[in-house]
Amino acid sequence: MAAAGIITEYNPLHMGHVHLMAEARRLLGPETGILCVMSGNYVQRGDFAVAGKHARAAAAVRSGADLVLELPVPWALSSAEGFAAGAVEILKATGAVSHLVFGSEGGDAAPLVRCAEALCSGAFPEALRKELKKGDSFPAARQRALEALLSKEDAAALSRPNDTLGVEYCKALRGSGIQPVAVLRRGAAHDGADVGDGIASASAIRALLRKGEEEAALGLCAPAMAEAYRMEREAGRAPASLERCERAILARLRFLEEADWAALELGNEGLYRRFFRSSRSAASLAELLETVKTKRYPMARLRRTVFRAYLGLPPAPPEEPAYLRVLAANERGTALLAGMRKTAALPVLTKPAAVRRLGPGARRLFDLEARADRLYALACPDPAAVPDAWRTGPVIVREGAG
Repeated sequence: MAAAGIITEYNPLHMGHVHLMAEARRLLGPETGILCVMSGNYVQRGDFAVAGKHARAAAAVRSGADLVLELPVPWALSSAEGFAAGAVEILKATGAVSHLVFGSEGGDAAPLVRCAEALCSGAFPEALRKELKKGDSFPAARQRALEALLSKEDAAALSRPNDTLGVEYCKALRGSGIQPVAVLRRGAAHDGADVGDGIASASAIRALLRKGEEEAALGLCAPAMAEAYRMEREAGRAPASLERCERAILARLRFLEEADWAALELGNEGLYRRFFRSSRSAASLAELLETVKTKRYPMARLRRTVFRAYLGLPPAPPEEPAYLRVLAANERGTALLAGMRKTAALPVLTKPAAVRRLGPGARRLFDLEARADRLYALACPDPAAVPDAWRTGPVIVREGAG
């Protein structure tokens, strides 16, 4: 069975996400399987997911996906480049994916492929060095460096959030045989506060949840996501919030020495010293981030650094994931899994206990994920209601089960 890959967070799943899955089948054929690689309990902007990974994965399967695999936390809390590289490695390792489908402000993969090729060219590092010397942020310097190698129109992709991530996907896909497919984004802009075409951004929905406007927020989610969220909330597992965990995070950061921050490879501008000094006295995460921030680094990178330090993640993700962990599947998804047993380049993990037979690298990665999940529980209304990773298998959605 041919499958289309989608890389996502579904934090939470909204109608724009449902539209993308439907477009994948419209473009590639109705029998195309939809295989998602989804962040687990932590998301790339540096935050907790509002609902747990199994609930979000099950909602995805009830909304058009067939199989959801987990993007492990070292990649989920990485830069756009690391996030894309890890997710693409998982898609490649399945041996089942022919196309990667993603949302795009431009709706055309060709300029994104040209940007990816230029970024990987031998001429780019020197162009970037020249621009960084001017003191602007890394994203601004990178876009100007790209303008020296491509047309300004092509380089403008790096000014648009979805297209920027699309460029990283295209970089990671080089030589893989998987074809990129850009679908014009519908609805509100990424991180936009409005509701365009009746489709809100995930950030707008999260903002409503933070304000306590739950019904308004869930009305903008996919129906299966709204139902899953309500069930998680009633069980005491949602919403996960940074505020509940703030002092635990600050306590962990105060234990770190300057050498621990330096080991996170924060660059050569003394950023690790700023983190070390601020972590010793900051009374809130907002205060810490405000003290640390510079023009050079986006706030999302600083938030990821805080979470990586909190969770004890390595400075950089491993070269590749050690397994393919299944979070949810339907009947077509289980058929994809059956095929992957023959085609996959990495072990397919459905039972957590099976990781003990996969070698030390797999065990270390799963131990890290399990520890991160235990800390995620502290951000939930009832930490005791969050099941342990070692006892949680995939959700199998049966036909007619909703």
